[in-house]
Amino acid sequence: MTRQFVQALTLSTCLTAVGMMHGTAQAAATNVAAVPTDAITGVVTSAKGPEAGVWVIAETTELPTRFIKIVVTDDQGRYLLPELPANVKYNVWVRGYGLVDSKQVVSPAGQRLNLAAVIAPSAKAAAEYYPASYWFALINPPPDSEFPGTGAKGNGIPPTVKTKQHWFARLREECGHCHQVGNKVTRELADNSLEGWAERIGKARPAGDQAIGNRGATAAAGMKNVFTGLGYQRSLGMMADWTKRIAEGELPEVPPRPAGIERNAVITLWDWGNGRFLHDTSATDRRNPSLNGYGPVYSSGVFTGALEAIDLKTHTPREIAYGIVTDNAGRFANMTDQHDISQGPHNTMLDSKNRVWASDSGRTIKGPIVKPAFCTDANNPYAKYFPKPGASAATAVLFDPKEPGLTGVSLCYSVHHLAFARDKDETLFFTGPGGDAVGWIKTKVWDETKDAEKAQGWCPMVLDTKRVALKGPVKITPDRTKWNKPPTMTGSAESEVNRQGAPVANDPDKDTQIGGGQYGLDMNPVDDSTWYAQNSVYPSSILRFERGSNPPETCITEKYEPPMLPGGVDYIATGGRGVSMDTKGIAWDMFASGKMGRFDRSKCKVLRGPTATGQHCPEGWSFIEFPGPKLKNSGGLQADWNYLTWVDQYDTLGMGADVVFTPGTWSDSMKAVVPETGKVYTLHIPYPQGAYARGLDGRIDDAKAGWKGRGLWTTYGMYTVWHQEGGEEGMGPELVHIQMRPDPLAN
Repeated sequence: MTRQFVQALTLSTCLTAVGMMHGTAQAAATNVAAVPTDAITGVVTSAKGPEAGVWVIAETTELPTRFIKIVVTDDQGRYLLPELPANVKYNVWVRGYGLVDSKQVVSPAGQRLNLAAVIAPSAKAAAEYYPASYWFALINPPPDSEFPGTGAKGNGIPPTVKTKQHWFARLREECGHCHQVGNKVTRELADNSLEGWAERIGKARPAGDQAIGNRGATAAAGMKNVFTGLGYQRSLGMMADWTKRIAEGELPEVPPRPAGIERNAVITLWDWGNGRFLHDTSATDRRNPSLNGYGPVYSSGVFTGALEAIDLKTHTPREIAYGIVTDNAGRFANMTDQHDISQGPHNTMLDSKNRVWASDSGRTIKGPIVKPAFCTDANNPYAKYFPKPGASAATAVLFDPKEPGLTGVSLCYSVHHLAFARDKDETLFFTGPGGDAVGWIKTKVWDETKDAEKAQGWCPMVLDTKRVALKGPVKITPDRTKWNKPPTMTGSAESEVNRQGAPVANDPDKDTQIGGGQYGLDMNPVDDSTWYAQNSVYPSSILRFERGSNPPETCITEKYEPPMLPGGVDYIATGGRGVSMDTKGIAWDMFASGKMGRFDRSKCKVLRGPTATGQHCPEGWSFIEFPGPKLKNSGGLQADWNYLTWVDQYDTLGMGADVVFTPGTWSDSMKAVVPETGKVYTLHIPYPQGAYARGLDGRIDDAKAGWKGRGLWTTYGMYTVWHQEGGEEGMGPELVHIQMRPDPLAN
């Protein structure tokens, strides 16, 4: 933006004030500076004067998909909506805390448009625009005296739930995994009694969408199981009390408006996914974020058996549907272009050839589901070391935009998230929710041979806990019958110890196999070790894995838990889902309990030996407390639920290298942490309400284009997409592009 334009806009602000005083609105619109042809600009005022830190929203449905642009006003109420597609008209309005939505004004790009904000007529009307987390903070949990639970014959809370922290960790995880708690749909019931809540959690999705409707009964049963695991009557009573108090007029605290650099954010959204839940987002090769500049962005249709994409040049969504058919040897007989909702693409990642890889937990085969023979063949070194018998439904799906159709790799291990190493084989690592092994594909070997056996490998996760490990080189005992073993992973509420993956015994003369599964992962750019968040709510841990020089014999794992609080029961942080690495080799993990964890392995005094089972390196941890409302009577737990963690190693947004990001899934936002200062910034996505992101990606479209050539990408849409603003008739979910200008008026 030129200095002359800023000066002219400042003049417009002054004229607006004069015009309001003298009733001459026409004078306020007078300005000598030309408005950029791809922008709408002006001033937002209310009866109180200029409105700072409120959002101006422009929306159009005249493109191939709905398009939304959102900016924040500066200290003087000025705004500028940049990069608006031409030849369409926009509905433009104002939203902000303390306001109600203003009347929508229709305008094309290239106009100066002064807007009248509307002060909320009541605190209740204003609170309708607050994020879900502010409403969730009103929940009144069971008192400390009810823990540990006394079981079915007592208060109904399982005895394995030992503390309020543990109880809240499970509530947040089990409910938040699918949707916000505190949004309008969950906080307003016609019947706020225990019976009303029992009916509410028994409801499946309204009829309509087969892809999710078929899972409705399962979802309803799952919600009931969540409440049973927390103490059915006790948790129903808590929810009934919560919604009853809201119905009687109780209101949350007032959120702060965006301030400082938060006002520099530019948010752009596109509808995609045909109203169905989408998971993570991929825009580029994370090892080279300039790849695929201005190209399509991809996501996974978890419930649709499809990959989703948007052509950003034409604003056109595309669905890449597929069904995988294999024979019992794991060979792919056909990849159809028809929807098969038994497929489950979960996570996507771009490689150096601009191809999309997806982890898929489902496939359709001819006959009974069995693994390929090499998964248990003693001639395969991985199967000999750690055979993988039994049923499998895991697939790595590959989409090449330059070639028709899709291909797939049949796998011996379960898959969930994925990430590329920086090695010569361009190895793609996977997390395994099943918990007994981690696996990988050497993608260059696959390209050269198309041989699934030659391309893949896997290892159990085993800690070097032998007493002699303190003296000798790092080496795991090859005989798996001599490991301390994890229990069977039942996943039941009554077997919480199994979900934690704790070993049955801890013989100090044995190595220790761990379970518990893995979730989000990342590669350390310093030594190319693989880091995982263990898929356990309470306690949480991060895992470091190395294949070594001769896998599987040289595979080794390390486990690190957040330190315990005084008393040795609760933890400093719980509910970690995804670890991400910065350029210095520091691991970052966002914990749902409200703290960002920073782990520096170089500070550890102990790395292996009998004590190296999780609590052996408190000196490696430090934590950053997140802003936002705290839960009532919770000991300071944050009401928001943050999801995966992603470190911007290459400064793709423009806030600096190694800034750490995490979605505020219950606060309609993306959070940014500046590592040098620990300062946390909130980048709001205020419309449509219900922004619920999982993962994110960063891309540099054009390094010479300044802020316009950089940005973050994410998608949102709860499992219950109809929970977001607009309801059952609304559009979405949304692809979200976040950019950071040098100031709120930059064009």
